[in-house]
Amino acid sequence: MFGLAFGSLWNRRFLAALTILSIALSVALILGVERLRNEARNGFANSASGIDLIVAPRGNSVQILMATVFGAGSTGTGLTWDTYQTVEALDQVGWAVPMQMGDNHRGYPVIGTERSYFDHFRHSGGQMLEFAEGRPFGAGESEEAVIGADVAERFGYGIGDVIVNAHGLGDVSFDMHDEAPFEISGILARTGTATDKMVFVSLAGFDEIHAERTPPEADPFAAESIAAAPDAPAQDVDHEGADGHDAEAEHGHDETHADGEDHDDHGHADESHGEDDHDHADDAHGDDQEDPHDHAHEPDQINAIYVGLKDRRAILGLQRQLTELRTDPVSAVIPAVALAELWSITGTAERAMLVMGWAVALAGMIGMIVMLSATLETRRREFAILRSVGATPGSITGMIVTEAALLMAGGILAGLALLAAATALANPVLSARFGLSLPLWIDVPQDLGILLGLFAAGLVAALIPAARVYRMTLADGLSIRL
Repeated sequence: MFGLAFGSLWNRRFLAALTILSIALSVALILGVERLRNEARNGFANSASGIDLIVAPRGNSVQILMATVFGAGSTGTGLTWDTYQTVEALDQVGWAVPMQMGDNHRGYPVIGTERSYFDHFRHSGGQMLEFAEGRPFGAGESEEAVIGADVAERFGYGIGDVIVNAHGLGDVSFDMHDEAPFEISGILARTGTATDKMVFVSLAGFDEIHAERTPPEADPFAAESIAAAPDAPAQDVDHEGADGHDAEAEHGHDETHADGEDHDDHGHADESHGEDDHDHADDAHGDDQEDPHDHAHEPDQINAIYVGLKDRRAILGLQRQLTELRTDPVSAVIPAVALAELWSITGTAERAMLVMGWAVALAGMIGMIVMLSATLETRRREFAILRSVGATPGSITGMIVTEAALLMAGGILAGLALLAAATALANPVLSARFGLSLPLWIDVPQDLGILLGLFAAGLVAALIPAARVYRMTLADGLSIRL
């Protein structure tokens, strides 16, 4: 029966090829949608797997997650450094890393953070960040940058190359910071997460970008009125910005935290521990690495804080405690909960794509039924000859089912080949824009179940023309209708 079925399909190879193509398209679409959905979910989960809480200005949890972890959008207003110190000093907090955002490098997000980010951040179920080349930016170093694997690959960057960042998010650049270039000190190994598409600089470097921007000119009428005042002291003119040489007032004194080295000299990094000024000065000139709360630079504002807990069982209590902070109104976001909210938003689109895939599969099976049924009348002589040489109605029915099985098997194999080719073409784009990389071949536990389900559905659909053939062969025998 197998040889007869194959020969019969070969005689109708054009129609058979069209049927196989429709089945192949349905297989590729169903598996492609499923892989894209799973890889997107895994990529999102892996990117935020090592963060217990994200503290940011009060807002929507999904927006905060997308802005901080994936560099898409912004958190709105900023947090004061006092808020960061308050969070860092909480008993339940094991580590806290400040984050600054709002700049981009040729469309890739620029993150201002501390060197400890590379020690505490985890991805893909707890893996540490590793360097493919180079090292992290130096402690207190404001002119070095670390880039992700995708950034290095996209632009061909290497250690020692100089890059310039711009103000703005995504591909929108409002102001190029040519006056504050960065030298690449390290390139991160590929993680398959959003980290591959980021550029990291120190807090001091992030602030220095904006501090070195040329300040707007002072109002000439205001300056003239101040200068015309007979009793106006000289320092008032300087304070209003009339004197263009007052760079120190424009960029900030020691209290404005514009120079990270001044903080080390005055020991401001340890003020949150309640020590006196003399002890602070001694600690600042000592071993800074031993104190986890010692910071080389303290910016006026940050955008978010990554928090790791000593005991994750305290996460809900700490979340409630953080929402009651008096320093700033904040939201404490649990990444897993925010991801669940994101999936509930995108779930409708995912289901729509899956329904579309199964609809295409159904259309392919209907096409197979139509092809098999449409040729039954022209094949009645063939069936009669088979009966004359001893074939039973059941054997002829089995031949029709065998033909359907060959069509389904050919469609599945063609669909896998089509999916592999489409994946190979789409992976560079998906990796560059979304940090996703789809597998070329089937995932045995998951994809095999879908393929077996499609094959079984095709055999069930073939029972419709097979039942008709069975009735025809019983009625016709050797007689041929003219």
